[in-house]
Amino acid sequence: MHIRFAALFFLLLCSGVSFAQKIEIYKTFGGFRFERDSVAISAKMVLEAMKENQLAYMEFKKAKTNLDVASVLGFAGGLLIGLPIGTAIASGEPEWALAAGGAGLILASLPFTSAFKQHALGALDTYNAGLSAGRVKFNFYLAGAGGGLVVRF
Repeated sequence: MHIRFAALFFLLLCSGVSFAQKIEIYKTFGGFRFERDSVAISAKMVLEAMKENQLAYMEFKKAKTNLDVASVLGFAGGLLIGLPIGTAIASGEPEWALAAGGAGLILASLPFTSAFKQHALGALDTYNAGLSAGRVKFNFYLAGAGGGLVVRF
């Protein structure tokens, strides 16, 4: 029994580096896409994954704030541009001042997008560098009449 536990423990310890999953960012036409183990994940999921690395978490939190502001400004700008265009298509009298204001909002979102990219790249570099160290965390817990071992890679 003890030999099986020792063998399992050794196997988990040795294979810990292979379970570490890097998070990568890709630029797309409409923004950015995050991938972990070739599966697309959201910025919210990236933030959740980074909770174990406090430095990367704080950096990505700044990035997510900038992304949220850029998204709100971009959406509002697109809406303000779309309203006069829809009115013109419907043979109405468009308010082109709204479209100009929308263009201004879209331009105002560009610095936030740039700040997002800068903070996100820094956070991902920090997070992925921490994974390459191959840290393995063991958590023991007791619950009622039983207990357990949680191994995190």
